[in-house]
Amino acid sequence: MSDFLPTGIQLTYLVAASLFILGLKKLGSPATARNGNLVAAVGMLLAVVATMLDQQVLNYEMILIGLAIGSIIGAIAAYKVQMTEMPQMVGLLNGLGGASSALIAVAEFWRLLGSSQPIPLDVNISMLLDVLIGGVTLTGSFLAFAKLQGLVSGTPITFPLQQPFNLLLLGSYLAGSAYLIISPDSLPIFLAVVAVSLVLGVMFVLPIGGGDMPVVISLLNSLSGVAAAAAGFVVMNNMLIIAGALVGASGLILTEIMCKAMNRSLFSVLFSAFGSVTTASGGAAAGASNQTVRSIDPEEGAMMLGYARSVVIVPGYGMAVAQAQHSVRELADQLERMGVDVKYAIHPVAGRMPGHMNVLLAEANVAYTQLYDMEDINPQFEQADVALVIGANDVVNPAARSDANSPIYGMPILEVDKAKQTIVIKRGMSAGFAGVDNELFYKDKTTMLFGSAKDMVAKLVSEVKQL
Repeated sequence: MSDFLPTGIQLTYLVAASLFILGLKKLGSPATARNGNLVAAVGMLLAVVATMLDQQVLNYEMILIGLAIGSIIGAIAAYKVQMTEMPQMVGLLNGLGGASSALIAVAEFWRLLGSSQPIPLDVNISMLLDVLIGGVTLTGSFLAFAKLQGLVSGTPITFPLQQPFNLLLLGSYLAGSAYLIISPDSLPIFLAVVAVSLVLGVMFVLPIGGGDMPVVISLLNSLSGVAAAAAGFVVMNNMLIIAGALVGASGLILTEIMCKAMNRSLFSVLFSAFGSVTTASGGAAAGASNQTVRSIDPEEGAMMLGYARSVVIVPGYGMAVAQAQHSVRELADQLERMGVDVKYAIHPVAGRMPGHMNVLLAEANVAYTQLYDMEDINPQFEQADVALVIGANDVVNPAARSDANSPIYGMPILEVDKAKQTIVIKRGMSAGFAGVDNELFYKDKTTMLFGSAKDMVAKLVSEVKQL
């Protein structure tokens, strides 16, 4: 029996890893994402059980207590956290993942320091990488959460000599790591390296604006996976290495997709303080201030929608803030009952995290078949009678296509301006995260419906029912 146990544990790890890969594959489509999440969860359960059967695990009581506490907190969060707060939730989970990985390295260093055996070089390097990546993920994710929650300004925060200060921090980490590789028994130096890693996480996210949060969250998710893989090398656990590598790789791929959707490099996202421009500067903003907009009331908007043959709904962060997804679904259902063809156009970086709009619309039970990616829906806008933009801004700004001086120039957008008519629901004329005025608002075919997304959509539903 004792000979079979190690083999059985490794075989269980293999099955769990296979379920992780299958779950990731299913997460690639909204139609199978929920099932994929369940498959991956079963894989994680198998991995946890197999690890607890490992004879090296000594204190089952503490592990069971930790599992119970974590399960209770997770269940409460799953029921209490609103879908509109999911980006903040993801940020917290990324941070906790980085924290757990870093704590593994700290605990292993403490254990080895108290033993008479020397710390192996490969384990030492793994621990140093683990505290760096885990520490950056922890504080970086928590700061991202604070920005998303409004506890810290969402605009880029910079100060003089910021980059030299960051280089000094990085140099301190490298110097401390080099010292520990030569003399791996200095607890004060190790704790100093941990502290520097935590500060680096804050400095990493501080100059990044709210408009880049989808990319940042995706990158931090990738880093949490890399930290887990490093922790796997620290404790020599194959399951941690495999799971961490899968999360790290998939998160990095998603980060690249997000960057392409914004037509920006990852370097630009991290170091250009995008979003610090204001509408008070720049020729585009100044020129736009001399233009006029055409506003309508809900009755006029309802007539345009109700007598259309095809309507494309473009959700944005404004819809999320107003929690208007259920009202939007009700409006779409009412239009469909009148014979209107309704589609939803989803931009990859609309909202505060990758897939934010998909998550909100799924909560409102919008059919997956009605959701169209940017590449699929853009050729259809010319045939659409009405494009209804709900709280979206930069992702529908034609300046990205026409104004070479605009900071969003070259970013792929949803081409709503090519529809026969465009209705924009928005509280006011404020700029989006990019800090530039939106040319769409001043187009001849564009009408503005000013007000809260939830209130305006509800009024549209009421008016459409009377047609």
